[in-house]
Amino acid sequence: MFLATSTLTVALMWLVSVVAFIELGRLAAHSKKKVPGDAEQSGFGALEGCVFGLFGLLIAFTFSGAASRFDSRRLMIADEANAIGTAYLRVDLLPSDAQPRIRTLFSDYVGSRLKTYRLLPDVEAAERELMRSQSFQKDIWDFSRASTEDPKAHVDAGKLLLPALNAMFDIVTTRTMGMRTHPPAIVFVLLFAVGLVCALLIGYRTARSPRNWFYVSIYAAVTAVCFYVILDLEYPRTGLIHLQEFDRVLVELHESMKD
Repeated sequence: MFLATSTLTVALMWLVSVVAFIELGRLAAHSKKKVPGDAEQSGFGALEGCVFGLFGLLIAFTFSGAASRFDSRRLMIADEANAIGTAYLRVDLLPSDAQPRIRTLFSDYVGSRLKTYRLLPDVEAAERELMRSQSFQKDIWDFSRASTEDPKAHVDAGKLLLPALNAMFDIVTTRTMGMRTHPPAIVFVLLFAVGLVCALLIGYRTARSPRNWFYVSIYAAVTAVCFYVILDLEYPRTGLIHLQEFDRVLVELHESMKD
């Protein structure tokens, strides 16, 4: 989706559009034979209040949803680290001669998982790395399943290790879906459109007053920042908001596997 390509570009587009629509509103008012006065405009106060209220609610709900999904993605990182750590500990149940091979596979797998998200916002490269992670999953599963059947393995190795591996693989699907889960594009289009209608009304309402670029700039800048933060929360790793700090748990787990 175009929103994921550059949050900064969308915010700048909004900034320019707001200024343009405020000016368009002023031109619409001046195009009349007489610029509407306060008495003429007083009847439209309720309409303006509804439109501006709707715009505020759209910003609030969109921001709330983006922040909620951002928090969920952070928690998924911890869930994946816990799942991998649990499965890695249960490798001790396998025969000692099989453990070095599977521990190497685990280390390569975690490295691939970290690389998948570091490649973003290059989605194509990240998806290629995700396919590589899935090949490691198959190798880990095949080797672990065969090792649990070894007579030298712990009697409960299959019962404890294989379910842990399932949980470790399942969280990848959960995180992938979490990364791809966003509101429909129409929600952002609606927010953009209602905001521009508000800018149009501002221009129309202030047509009788001298043009004040300071107030116009403040309104445009504040709303542009709101748009930017919402999109950055919705598409982390593409702008200023990142999840690298939270990836640290996986980095530390990866480093511990090399010891």
